Amino acid sequence: MSISNRSIAIITPYFGQLPWYFAYFLHTCRYNPTVDFIILTDDSSYDGRLPHNVKVHHTTFEETKALIGKKLDLEVVIDNTYKLCDFKPAFGLIFSDHLAGYDFWGMGDIDVVYGNIRSFITDEILQDYDVISVRHDFLVGYFTLFRNCNQVNELFKESRDYEKVFTTAEHYCFDECNFAFWKMDVGITFEDVADQCEIDSMTHVVKRLQLQKRLKVYFDAHAIEGVAGSLKWDRGTLVFKRQFEVILYHMIILKKIYSRSPPRSIPSAFTISPSRIYHR
Repeated sequence: MSISNRSIAIITPYFGQLPWYFAYFLHTCRYNPTVDFIILTDDSSYDGRLPHNVKVHHTTFEETKALIGKKLDLEVVIDNTYKLCDFKPAFGLIFSDHLAGYDFWGMGDIDVVYGNIRSFITDEILQDYDVISVRHDFLVGYFTLFRNCNQVNELFKESRDYEKVFTTAEHYCFDECNFAFWKMDVGITFEDVADQCEIDSMTHVVKRLQLQKRLKVYFDAHAIEGVAGSLKWDRGTLVFKRQFEVILYHMIILKKIYSRSPPRSIPSAFTISPSRIYHR
């Protein structure tokens, strides 16, 4: 397989009614035709046309919990859907049947507006790195890529705490950095707070293996989240403040302060302010 044909699949379980912003997620997936998006859901109410690169598989929360326990060979504790985030680093193993044949798989979310993914995740990056984050300081659950091979798919086992995380009900933000992002958002480095964390998260794992030269990890600031505003999406390209192209916008806060009915259609260009999305 040539480097230019390296394939990517982003996999996301979502249980419950699909939210209004799912329409924006789908619309911007459509403009990334060389990336596949796999959604596992129990909601069969969506009646719109799916992009060819979005694969929806219907399953239940209970079936997914059973699969996770079987694949991990553990008595996993998953009392709510939010707890699934802790299992994201193991998705390459858990959902191996869905991910077979892809060169890279990614943990992702549906509360995102995508720009041009391949503008940032280039052939050279896919060739050179095993783990790829779109933040400069830690792994993010809304978009991190992993090389689809046994060694990388079982990286989570390098954490001294992974069994504790998977077998207790508490949510540990294992997929990211055990909530240390609150400190990094004000300029403190992960290295300065790593020892203060309760558990050995996936960011701990990959940074440790990177330092030991056992793993090639890519960190760079390609995403926008929060209430940044000043974003324009235009035919697959997402631009911040009219000058910086970004790979995606994570609407983790916007979705809480702005709510609407699912749009009947989405235009070829729209803008995102700190408080809403405007069609023009």
